[in-house]
Amino acid sequence: MQSRQVHSRYERSVSDLPAHGRRVRIKLTVRRFRSSNACCPRVIFAERFWDEIVAPYARRTARLQTIVHHLGLALGGRPGQGLARRLLMPVSKDTLLRVVRARAPKAKPASRVIGIDDWAGKRGHRYGTVVCDLERRQIVDLLPDREAATVEAWLADHPAVEIVSRDRGGGYGQAVARAAPVVVQVADRWHLMENASRAFLDVVRRSMTPIRQALGARTIDPELLTSAERAGSGNLNRGVEWIIRATSA
Repeated sequence: MQSRQVHSRYERSVSDLPAHGRRVRIKLTVRRFRSSNACCPRVIFAERFWDEIVAPYARRTARLQTIVHHLGLALGGRPGQGLARRLLMPVSKDTLLRVVRARAPKAKPASRVIGIDDWAGKRGHRYGTVVCDLERRQIVDLLPDREAATVEAWLADHPAVEIVSRDRGGGYGQAVARAAPVVVQVADRWHLMENASRAFLDVVRRSMTPIRQALGARTIDPELLTSAERAGSGNLNRGVEWIIRATSA
C-alpha cells in the first residue's frame, strides 16, 4: 500500500543490544498515512520497517531478538533469564520460551511423492537409505540401513505416500509392495538412463563379432569422415578399442 498523505506521527521505543556497559533503547518516529484509495477498508495505516531492523509491534530489534532466541535454545527459561540479566538484556523466562516457540519450524505437509535410494556412509561397509520429497525437492528422512523391513516400517508411518520413485534393485520394490500395495512405483530419469546405458552395452557386447566384421579394423578410416567427424575420430577410435578390450576380457 502506498500513499503520500501523512496523517500523523508517533514514537516507538525498542530495545537494542547493550553498548559500553549500558542498556540501549532506540526511539523510532513512525508516520501514519491516510489511504488514497476510497475502497480500501484500512483508512489509516502506519509505515513498516524492514524485518532485519525491527518487526511490526516488536519491542526489541531484530538482532536483539536473535540473541534472545539463542539464549532460549541454549539455556531454556530460568537459566537464560539469569544470563540475559547479566548481559544487560533483561527478559523474563516466559519471554524466552515464547520466542523459541514462535521461531520453531512449522509442521510440513505430508509427503505425497517420494524418492528412495541408498547412500554410503562408508562405501563398502555402511549403507543407509535416503528418502526425498520430490515435489518440494527436500530430504525427508535418512534411514540407518537399506533393509526392506526398515523401509516397510517407514512407509507404514507415512500413509499419505502415493508415488515412490526407486532404483533398479528389487529390495525397495518388494518393501513398497508389501507395506503399501496401492502405491505407484516408478523409476526416475537417472535410473532410466542407467537402464538404457546398460542395455546398450549388453547389445554391443553380444554383437561384437558383426561389429568387428563391419569395421574390418580397430581404427576408423579418416577419409570416410567429414571434417567435424575427423576432429573427434581420436575419441571414437579409443571408444571402439575400449569396447573391444571389454568384450574380449
